[in-house]
Amino acid sequence: MAALDTNIQFLKGVGEKRARLYGKLGIATIGDLLEYYPRDYIDFSSPCPIVSAPYDEPCAIRATVAAKSAEQRIRKGLSLFKVLVTDGQSDMLITFFNAKYSVAALKEEETYLFYGRVGGKLSRREMASPLVFPDDGEAGFSPVYPLTEGLSSKMIAANVKQVLSLTENLDEDPLPAGLREENGLCSRRTALENIHFPKNKEALAQARNRLMFEELFYLNLALGQTRRSARKKAAVSMMTVSMDGFYRLFPFTLTGAQQRAIGEVLADLSSDRPMNRLLQGDVGSGKTMVAAAAAYFAAQNGLQTAMMAPTEILAAQHYKTWSRLFENTDIKVGLLTGSMTAAQKKAVRAQLESGEVQIMVGTHALLQENVKFSSLGLVVTDEQHRFGVAQRMALTQKAEGGLTPHVLVMSATPIPRTLAFIIYGDLDLSILDEMPKGRIPVRTYLIEPSIQPRAFGFIRKHLDAGRQAYIVCPLVEQTDTSPEGLQSAVENAERLAEKDFAGYRVGMLHGRMKPAEKEAVMSDFAAGRIQLLVSTTVIEVGVDVPNATVMLIQNAERFGLSQLHQLRGRVGRGSAESFCILVSEKTDTPRLQAVCKTNDGFKVAEEDLKLRGPGDFFGLRQHGLPAMKIAGLLEDMLLVDRTRSAALAVLQKDPDLTLPEHLALRLRTAKMLDTAGA
Repeated sequence: MAALDTNIQFLKGVGEKRARLYGKLGIATIGDLLEYYPRDYIDFSSPCPIVSAPYDEPCAIRATVAAKSAEQRIRKGLSLFKVLVTDGQSDMLITFFNAKYSVAALKEEETYLFYGRVGGKLSRREMASPLVFPDDGEAGFSPVYPLTEGLSSKMIAANVKQVLSLTENLDEDPLPAGLREENGLCSRRTALENIHFPKNKEALAQARNRLMFEELFYLNLALGQTRRSARKKAAVSMMTVSMDGFYRLFPFTLTGAQQRAIGEVLADLSSDRPMNRLLQGDVGSGKTMVAAAAAYFAAQNGLQTAMMAPTEILAAQHYKTWSRLFENTDIKVGLLTGSMTAAQKKAVRAQLESGEVQIMVGTHALLQENVKFSSLGLVVTDEQHRFGVAQRMALTQKAEGGLTPHVLVMSATPIPRTLAFIIYGDLDLSILDEMPKGRIPVRTYLIEPSIQPRAFGFIRKHLDAGRQAYIVCPLVEQTDTSPEGLQSAVENAERLAEKDFAGYRVGMLHGRMKPAEKEAVMSDFAAGRIQLLVSTTVIEVGVDVPNATVMLIQNAERFGLSQLHQLRGRVGRGSAESFCILVSEKTDTPRLQAVCKTNDGFKVAEEDLKLRGPGDFFGLRQHGLPAMKIAGLLEDMLLVDRTRSAALAVLQKDPDLTLPEHLALRLRTAKMLDTAGA
């Protein structure tokens, strides 16, 4: 018997060379191998008769070897073997190339399962280089694994069978019996056997359900413990203060949703535990004003706020917005970004350390060791999915005296509530579900490229009326490896300035430009010196130019729905009616049509999840979450909800997982957190 942490090299038939190949797949131990799940299965449960096998499609055929030909040498280094097989009704000729030993292993008058593509004529079906399996009644579903060169699915399956037969403790289930019974889960051993070698579809479904539940359950346990640990810390203390002065800064009344969120934030700031709150709202819902209220509250308590944005463009915009908002108050706002000169950075750091600056807006530059606050009480991060958990934590550690500052996380990427609880599992949730009065919905149209000249005429009409516009491209510039038909910002900007928009002030913006260049372009666009901005998705987040009323997006099918919605949010920020034009060869695509039907980001996100299916919503790994081996956070939303409830119930009964029946849970949860680097 062997323990799960046994090095895979010690498996029979593996050795040092194959162990290195397994290492490329992230498999170091036999436990890792057990949790290296198949990506697909070859279904041998219902083999096709030869005569009715689908033409040129993979299928399984059960047949008996009738005759084998001698080796035929075609040319140097290439030989072929022909094997005649029959299923009792029809014959099929199978060709093998350079497979001397495989063909030698086939015995006449014995039956095998052959998997491959069937061709030839109806009178004589043929198959080339099939996979061959013994017809031992155990084939069922044969596993197909993600591979690296030098490893085959057959090799991995053989090694997995070894592990299942010799591993100790597989019958000791980490999930308590009551939890398994309550959720209709099979044992872990049964699940592992049937995820690799299912006898039928029902067994496979049962195995997947158990392993997905287990993985999501551990994740929810880990997040629950992280949340509890954060709440044990001592918060920077704040006293209740009047907010009348803050509300007088606005010539309008904040929305009910904004006022509700501000109430939730201020209640957190006044408590004795650190606030950890996610403020989620659609593009233009007014998240910045809620964050400003929190910063004002902190300043009235003599505390500083750090506001971290993912790009210099967005940081500069926040700086300008907050500077204007607080210009007639005693609150001073500072800016710190990587592109500032050494002298500028030094001066800003000095103001921050002395307490002269109450609100410091910046990029990752805020994380540098020489950036010191005199009294950090609040940390605000914008577009949190652009940061990792570790970066958010690094900023909170700049508070003095061992106290933990309050944290407000903002995101304009709409996420269904259940998924938000997973991605931001250590945070409370506030949602801005109401748009400010006077916001006119952006009208969105989907057109074919042939109609684009008319769209350009529409844009020129708006430019002539004193408005501005964007044209967004998926590529920075064309290269030899660029997919055919994809538009690039560099080539578009040059061509449009010479032809369709000759005489207009055309600018260009993309992510490869230096920060100072990007800032200069955005300043020119915001000031109206650029009429048409040709850009990549670098303008997706935070650029606020109320005079921009039209956006045209090239190759719209190349973008996710939520990304299209984010881009669309760059127009319609003023009082004039605004338009978004999606250009695509695929105008009949339901996902693109969905964007045209609604301006509600949450509905767009839900549609995105439904249509996209498995996949990564926006890079979940950068949150510090461990990679899921079998569960999908997106496609298994009901299971996410169930496992969250189950985890909360366990933690309510045993917060530190110290009960004997929870020992395995404690070990697995600790390992998951350690793997995630959380």
